[in-house]
This record gives sequence, C-alpha cells and structure tokens, in this order.
Amino acid sequence: MKKFNHVIVRRPCKAMVEGITSGLYPGKPDFELALKEHDDYIEALKQCDVDVTVLEADERYPDSCFVEDPALITRKCAIITNPGAESRNGEKDEIIGAVKKFFSDDQIEYIKAPGTLEGGDVMMVGDHFYVGRSARTNEEGIRQLTEILAKYDMTCSEVKLEEVLHLKTGVNYLEDNNMLVSGEFVTKPEFQKYNCVQIPEDEAYAANCIWVNDTVIVPEGYPAVLKAVQDLGYKTILVDTSEYRKLDGGLSCLSLRF
Repeated sequence: MKKFNHVIVRRPCKAMVEGITSGLYPGKPDFELALKEHDDYIEALKQCDVDVTVLEADERYPDSCFVEDPALITRKCAIITNPGAESRNGEKDEIIGAVKKFFSDDQIEYIKAPGTLEGGDVMMVGDHFYVGRSARTNEEGIRQLTEILAKYDMTCSEVKLEEVLHLKTGVNYLEDNNMLVSGEFVTKPEFQKYNCVQIPEDEAYAANCIWVNDTVIVPEGYPAVLKAVQDLGYKTILVDTSEYRKLDGGLSCLSLRF
C-alpha cells in the first residue's frame, strides 16, 4: 500500500463566502470560522506524517480553497485538469507552480478543451481511477484522462452520476479494500467487489472522509460514520468542516494528497 508524503492545500480567501453552492446545506460561510477550521485541517494532516505545502489565498477565485479540483496527482504523474465550472477554470493555471515543485515538466500532463475534468470526480484505487461523468467532467475529459493514464500503465473507468455534484461527494476509498458509499453509490455495480460500508442517508455528507497513512480524517458531527470507520480498525481524527459544507465542499476537496 502506498504512503502519502506530501499534501498541498490553499488557504480560503475572503471571497469564499460567495462561492458556488447548490443550497443543499443552507447558510453563508463564516470566513473567520472557515480559517480556523482550515488551521485544524492542516494540523490533522501533519499528524498523519505528511509535509504540507500551504498556498496563499487567491481572492480572484472564491472556491480556490478546494484545491483538489484543478489537479489530479498520481504516483507517476500530475495532471492539470480543466475545471468545468467557468468561475473556477482559471484555478488550473494557479496550481501549476506548486505541482512543479514535485514533478518535472515531462511528468505533468494537461486536460485540454473541449475536455473538462475536476479532481473531485476522480477516485484513486491503487493504479485504477474511477471517474464520475458529471456536470463538471465530460466525456472528452474522461477520454483524455484515460489516454494519459494508459501512458503510465494505469487504468480508468467511467461512473455515471445521477444525483451528486462530484463522484467523491458520495463514495470514498479508504485503502485495504474498504469503501464508504452513500446514496446512489450503494447499488452501483462497479463498487460491489469492495467491502462497501453504507453510510446512513442523514449522514451522507460524511461519506467524504480521507485516508492518510492509515489514519482516516472524518468530518465532525457524524457519529455513525465515525463508528463505522473505527470499526474498520482505523485511527481517526475529527475535523469540523461546517463552513465548507455550505459550499458543497468536504474533506477531500481541501487537499491534494500524494
């Protein structure tokens, strides 16, 4: 099983309170509280034995703290995506500098228009990548991704999304064959070969947990999910993501882990 050594995060900007939201979790984010939660998030990551690169806030892009979307990092290459949300598309240019600290130019690939892809739609399971076909990730983006991964002897398969914003909104892989599933993902045939732990509907938000070197970071306030993850034998750390939830963001959205 691979180990993560590095994590990239970006500080939330004041404009985050105007970020994109479906309204599923009502309320406007409280910027000061969001900053504190981000501090706690970074602290939790550091406890998982990774070094954390903290990028400065970018006021031009309200959603730019969700650093997972403009890039996808694999163990062999980095892929700069082409976000499908117009207000976020420029974020891809701002992440390149950080990625170049870890990958040479010949290890950095690019999704090009008309292809769109957001990292929140991509779930890594070893050297296989599940990609959600969503409002933000299109068929051409998935075709390009499949081609890029094949170059590095990695594979890819498409998962059609019916209800959620991003693939990882509702399904997350915790290594060791364990997967957290909620909503539409409970019955998806592609995931039946894993040990699927079903998340109760009223805690669906917390399907978005992240595995970092045998510790699982779990959003605060979801006791059934916390117990389920602990029952799988993982050490857990709780982090409150209340202000990011209002923007449909979760734990995985806030970092690039590799």
